Amino acid sequence: MVLMKIRGVDKENPVSTEGHSRSITMASRRVTSSKQQNRVPENVTETILESISDGVFTINQEWQITSFNRAAEEITGVSRDEAIGRHCWEVFRSNMCELECALRRTMEHGKSASSSTTYIINSEKKRIPISVSTALLKDANNQVLGGVETFRDLSLVEELRKELDGRFQVGDMVSRSSAMKKIFTILPQVSESDSTVLIEGETGTGKELLTRAIHDLSPRKGMPFVAINCGALPDNLLESELFGYKAGAFTHATKNKPGHFAAAEGGTILLDEIGDTSSAFQVRLLRVLEEKEYLPLGAVKPVKSNVRIIAATNRDLAEQVRNGEFRQDLYYRINVVQLNLPPLRERKEDIPLLVERFISRLNHFRGKTIQGIGEEALHFLMAHDYPGNIRELENIIERAFILCSEETIQSAHLPIDLLPDGFKADSQGTLESARESSEIQSILEALKRNNFNRLAAARELGIHKSTLFRKIKKLEINLPEIDGRKK
Repeated sequence: MVLMKIRGVDKENPVSTEGHSRSITMASRRVTSSKQQNRVPENVTETILESISDGVFTINQEWQITSFNRAAEEITGVSRDEAIGRHCWEVFRSNMCELECALRRTMEHGKSASSSTTYIINSEKKRIPISVSTALLKDANNQVLGGVETFRDLSLVEELRKELDGRFQVGDMVSRSSAMKKIFTILPQVSESDSTVLIEGETGTGKELLTRAIHDLSPRKGMPFVAINCGALPDNLLESELFGYKAGAFTHATKNKPGHFAAAEGGTILLDEIGDTSSAFQVRLLRVLEEKEYLPLGAVKPVKSNVRIIAATNRDLAEQVRNGEFRQDLYYRINVVQLNLPPLRERKEDIPLLVERFISRLNHFRGKTIQGIGEEALHFLMAHDYPGNIRELENIIERAFILCSEETIQSAHLPIDLLPDGFKADSQGTLESARESSEIQSILEALKRNNFNRLAAARELGIHKSTLFRKIKKLEINLPEIDGRKK
């Protein structure tokens, strides 16, 4: 609050003349007029907080939110009325809330924090990158009332960084691959249309993720999204699952049951592994595409359908058509727009991005703070061919995440099959001993090349000399008493 102080007339020396009295009156009016023109509103603090683009909220000593500005509402997607009175971690859902809370450190140690980077999950369950600053909230008597946190949405900065980094993203899919960029470029137009889409790609390449991205970018995004694996069910069960059935359609059918098409009404349905369906089922599906209606089992009247169909397969449907294994008429009905997802071995430049994404997600769900992956471990991941594609990479990172108790995932945390023979433990040893043997060999070779000069060897190995000394001691490497600096 800005305070203004105006001096009054000295009562001990009153002005007696009429001229002086008029002068004082006129001066008083000028001061009053000036005060009115420059008056700062009483709610100036609130006005300022509502005007800035940074989110700001305050908490009391019980960690309950006491104020929540307009920008905080916009960034989090949570209204002020909903936020005030709740604990801050219930509203400001961040990956740092549990372990590395900047506001908690400020409250405990009395020190402000500035520009910590993290992310929150907003009301739409989207990940929002932010920077955070915190400080104590004090009254006029310097008594601590609680804390204040200011946060800034870094989404635009993140997008620019990704552009400079050569990466691009649609939904939960991220890539640097030129092949994926072609798909991402046309995805908005594909999503806006209501045409049937055929997605081809090996198992584990992300066909369902791509389908969800199409749905989320389409006018149907507020409606249901339903996915079903057609190859996992026999014909009769698949038909009842998709189209539903009426009471009495078969034994134990005691009441009506709607199918997946009914559940997806107005939205999108993914028919995964459509290449594994029989010719008889393909005929029934063709009717849905052509007539926009389906017949539940046991029904006599068809049901109109307003569902966008996206089909996916790990097979070459064109080859199946040539071999008579897939109906040609259905193929042309579902193949209005075709998208081909390349396997991971053909876009290995995406591996570091995917690893970063998986580690970030696992940190969020498991409450850990792993910072990334070591250079050597990443090298081994880049050398693998991934017959299971992205799904295989995700499983590898999850396994490593469980075993890792350090800040970064290292080679020792990876499956042994990914490591070259020199790193694999033999029947008498362990992976750790194999790694130590390799490290000893590297250090000895560097020392020999530098005539056992420790400082020169440390420079060559890219480590500090004290780090080299610790490694020599830990690995029990025996060195000559005279090094390359002495004669």
